[in-house]
Amino acid sequence: MATLLRKVWESVSTRSSSTSHSPLQLTSSSATSSDSSLGPCFDSIPLDILLQILRLVGPKDAIKLGCVSRAWRSLVSDNLLWIYFLQYYEGHDDPWDSVFFAELNLRSGYPLQTFPSRTGELSFMRIYGQRAQVPGSVIIDGGSGYCKFGWSKYACLSGRSATFLEFGNIESPMYARLRHFFGTIYSRMQVKPSTQPIVLSIPICHYDDTDSAKASRRQLKDAIHTVLFDMNVPAVCAVNQATLALFAARRTSGIVVNIGFQVTSVVPILNGKVTRKVGVEVIGLGALKLTGYLKELMQQNNINFESLYTVRTLKENLCYVAADYKTELLKDTRASMEVPAVGWFTLSKERFQTGEILFQPRIGGVCAMGLHQAVALCMDHCHAAELTCDDTWFKTIVLSGGTACLPGLAGRIWNFSLLSFLSFSFWVNRH
Repeated sequence: MATLLRKVWESVSTRSSSTSHSPLQLTSSSATSSDSSLGPCFDSIPLDILLQILRLVGPKDAIKLGCVSRAWRSLVSDNLLWIYFLQYYEGHDDPWDSVFFAELNLRSGYPLQTFPSRTGELSFMRIYGQRAQVPGSVIIDGGSGYCKFGWSKYACLSGRSATFLEFGNIESPMYARLRHFFGTIYSRMQVKPSTQPIVLSIPICHYDDTDSAKASRRQLKDAIHTVLFDMNVPAVCAVNQATLALFAARRTSGIVVNIGFQVTSVVPILNGKVTRKVGVEVIGLGALKLTGYLKELMQQNNINFESLYTVRTLKENLCYVAADYKTELLKDTRASMEVPAVGWFTLSKERFQTGEILFQPRIGGVCAMGLHQAVALCMDHCHAAELTCDDTWFKTIVLSGGTACLPGLAGRIWNFSLLSFLSFSFWVNRH
């Protein structure tokens, strides 16, 4: 690389010295020609070959070459070059489509706007530089049942724990509880709060569009910001879980079915904002109810177990949602698995009966509408509201939450929803 830089500098220096000693005065046209030259050693090389060379030298050295002259700066600023660096260089391991979606849609916040530039295009060299300055952040998913935490630069979690264990005494003031919550997580991650920005997902709460609900949401967010900034966190982004799930599917508009720990919410989102005027549908059952129902079924069939951990493990590995419940009852659906340090277990009809309470809550003793009915109702409300000229925005459905990973769930909702709307797309977000 040093040799290449030396050759570039010598080439440009030779060109500069020859023009400076010329007895003729430099005209504007000759100046333009000089500025567009890369130097005698490089003008004869095709641009695609030069870009391949720049790919090999890497982003840091490419920036150095861009300081040599205007011509080199123009070449180094090529968007395709920096798209390559964003895709393949260490420290930028995010999928390219995710990077492009985030920079195009999320950079300027609400309302969503494209990244500003003089040419109207994205400047990926500038984007690379800004992303390199903040290579990662702390991620905390503050669920009502379990909180998960880790680093944005790693695919795997750093840890998880029951939220109520970390949230402090329920009778303590909100500030003290939040301080204890975040302090515990930072301690477990062994990181100083002042060194990293934080992205925090918060559960959908206070669903209504009333003034009191708005005030409650604002109070919670203000409390979170106050606590984190008092802990000297440099930057905070607190967004509800449904919106983050939609962004993870690289969409800014759609319906998110968030199967949480205690409740399931069907959330319409338009241009990155929850449309509470349309209405958020809430079903009073979630992952906890499914685990409890499987526990009841196992007890009824004399299947012995020692803890809810065993039941939850079986649910996550053996259970599924039947495409046709009545037909599935006639099949042999037995399957076995070994729970580590516990033993072998065999389930039969319990495998699909567990997930069925999402669509027939009454069999689990819950008085509520089925999940498919809530999705169809939400789509009807979105269609009737006529919020945009394009009525396809609500036909993208994103499933989020661990229970959303049950095999067959997306297909079951698809089949029911086809009765109302003939064309829409599905995304499943495992987090």
